[in-house]
Amino acid sequence: MPLRSVHAAAVLLLMVLKEQPSNPTPLNGPDGEKSWSKSYPSCGGLMQSPIDLHNDILQYNASLVPLGFQGYSESADQQFVLTNNGHSVKLKLPKDMHIQGLGARYNASQLHLHWGDQNEPHGSEHTVGGKHFAAELHMVYYNSDLYPNASIASDKPEGLAVLAVLIEMGSFNPSYDKIFSHLKDVKYKGQEVSIPGFSIEELLPKRPEEYYRYRGSLTTPPCYPTVIWTVFRNPVQISQQQVTVVLFLVREHVASRTLPPPIS
Repeated sequence: MPLRSVHAAAVLLLMVLKEQPSNPTPLNGPDGEKSWSKSYPSCGGLMQSPIDLHNDILQYNASLVPLGFQGYSESADQQFVLTNNGHSVKLKLPKDMHIQGLGARYNASQLHLHWGDQNEPHGSEHTVGGKHFAAELHMVYYNSDLYPNASIASDKPEGLAVLAVLIEMGSFNPSYDKIFSHLKDVKYKGQEVSIPGFSIEELLPKRPEEYYRYRGSLTTPPCYPTVIWTVFRNPVQISQQQVTVVLFLVREHVASRTLPPPIS
């Protein structure tokens, strides 16, 4: 599809000035995130993601430009592969998908979800002014100008870029249901299923030219501080029923966040 362009004077672009979290995500249990830095020193670093985005660390930056989304439209006769890797549900993205506007070309690798559980349904990793959202979608890209794939790029300077979509409870979302309706087919670790292709751009929020930008890290071990984060300012909505479907998968079949998922 053609490059999306938005007049720069009409957009609101915000950047994070501090690269350390002010209110990190709560740590879970004696064998959870508190122990990550013992085996993975970067997990205790100053650039550890996720962070809380709040007014004290935000400043308007006119030099930031809207991202260009290339190759986001896929027809239904093309297939995506959806996989349960034991820690999340991952959708492999086509290599011709890429984003522009970060100073280099970043090719798509995969997208995955972060969510809570029945006891703590507010599962977003990033927070805004201390507010958690129901879930968070991450689209992972690697610097294809410098590196051949996401695994090699993961610990390299300027190696990765992640687009983060905050998800809140609201109305039914038919675009997200193109993923959620297939979760029943990947209930167990290692299972994968081919699903009909669709436009990944449908998963983006309204006005994607409005975003927060900061340099941080992978949110799970090994926590490499190599990620350019773009957190969209406007959330998307999914219904209570859709949240219930996701939480059922977590409760019954997907491991907790205490172990690191693979990067690629």
